[in-house]
Amino acid sequence: MANITAQMVKELREMTGAGMMDCKAALAETNGDIEAAVDLLRKKGLSKAAKKAGRVAAEGLVGIWVDGPRAAVVEVNSETDFVARNEQFQGLVKMVAHVAYKTGDDVAAILAAPVTSSGTVADALSSAVATIGENMSLRRAGVLAVSDGVIGTYMHNAVDPGLGKIGVLVALESTGAKDELAALGRMVAMHVAAASPLALDFAGLDPSVVAREKAILAEKNAGKPENVLAKIVESGLKTYAKEVCLLDQLYIHDGGKTVAQALKEAEGKIGAPIKLTGFARFALGEGIEKAESDFAAEVAAQAGLKG
Repeated sequence: MANITAQMVKELREMTGAGMMDCKAALAETNGDIEAAVDLLRKKGLSKAAKKAGRVAAEGLVGIWVDGPRAAVVEVNSETDFVARNEQFQGLVKMVAHVAYKTGDDVAAILAAPVTSSGTVADALSSAVATIGENMSLRRAGVLAVSDGVIGTYMHNAVDPGLGKIGVLVALESTGAKDELAALGRMVAMHVAAASPLALDFAGLDPSVVAREKAILAEKNAGKPENVLAKIVESGLKTYAKEVCLLDQLYIHDGGKTVAQALKEAEGKIGAPIKLTGFARFALGEGIEKAESDFAAEVAAQAGLKG
């Protein structure tokens, strides 16, 4: 058997990012052949990654990449909040956001995009799963662009520039002063983070959402004459629009006006008309059902203890 030195273990660990004991075991199994040990760890790492794929990943980070008139926002999930503080994971999310910026918002296309001479984003995720030891996934991506204007951004609970828990993009088209427009874009993005609109305006709402609201209003006012009911439903939908449509919402920075009115008022300062053409709001883990767990049992399992 080859003599496995500390230097060999250190070298293998630096090459693969695997744990010290895993590196030592791989070297012993391959009789000290470092290249063979790298392949062995990759195989074991990918196997571990596959086993972890069934576990709920509802933590992680939202990442934003913005450059000029185009920006991307992505959500990369992990199993625990602890991983969000891992520099390797943070770098991974930034890389994925950059790829989305260049590739578009299609998750499959992002995962298939090459990021090294021999690997794709999907490969990078699998490698991180093997190294960090948690299931991870690219859940979604959004991209906004303007022809002449700015993309306003805001990151809530940021752990690093462009990384946090709630990421927002806002597209503002205008030929006016870009510095002033960028400041306005950030303010509107903060509003979106806080108010969580469903659509830009009423026309942009999902038809099924509108139908559900109509049904609720009709049921609450059942028995009223048809002409009266129609007016109640119409009025109710206008009220609903003020709650969930961005342009109709009361602006959080000035509750005396709507977002649309705030944009109109800002045109004097910007020096040109302003049109809000789109937004994207990603809140980490929203809509993911988190499994209940026994924390004490998890700790015992990690420690290799039996109940």
